[in-house]
Amino acid sequence: MIKAESLTMIYGNGHKATDDISFDIKAGEIVGFAGPNGAGKTTVIKMLTGILKPTSGTAVINGFDINKDPVNAKMSFAYIADNPDILIQLTGIEYLNFIADMYEVPEDVRKEKIVSLSERFGMKDVLNTQMREYSHGMRQKLMVISALIHNPPAWILDEPMTGLDPSAAFELKQMMREHAKAGNAVLFSTHVLEVAEQLCDRILIINNGMIIREGTLDYLKLDNPGMSLEEIFVKLTGNPEK
Repeated sequence: MIKAESLTMIYGNGHKATDDISFDIKAGEIVGFAGPNGAGKTTVIKMLTGILKPTSGTAVINGFDINKDPVNAKMSFAYIADNPDILIQLTGIEYLNFIADMYEVPEDVRKEKIVSLSERFGMKDVLNTQMREYSHGMRQKLMVISALIHNPPAWILDEPMTGLDPSAAFELKQMMREHAKAGNAVLFSTHVLEVAEQLCDRILIINNGMIIREGTLDYLKLDNPGMSLEEIFVKLTGNPEK
């Protein structure tokens, strides 16, 4: 459902941000993407979602190449960026309808989704307020709601828990489990390794633009018996993750 093949990004200054990144996330999987700051996580996610065009390699979402068939590929995934400060001059409901219009979500379907998701994230009473008046956490909740409004099969989430209160983070984790259980795919980057341990079927560890380990938690622990994921991460990358 989410497939990266030899994704490489070399910026104009010659910096190689990612080097031959490949992975395949299948239906029913939740996969965590972990790495220190600057390791290349966000660059990979931006190539998967079509925000950046790779120097070489391909990204395929639900069977659609993001560069050759961008419209169908983008209709197939939800993307939550690491910055929720987008179009904050709009009210919450205006922003949600704007996103629903782009994805051609029918009126009856969007109304039902907006009601159910806004109630689930405690946002129902503030949808008529301009987003500029929201806290960072409230904006992040609205980004989550907007990303899910067209009910896509693949979720690609960049640090989705950042700014969420414990209740909202719990709801999002539950929704990720529900989404995967329904036969869909989830890829999310995180700095909170405890969340990765709780949720993930597999974990990808990236450092210096390359995937240095991947597998289930049990697999990662084979060479490191008795160690937590956090301890394994520090051993592999040399960077303590907070």
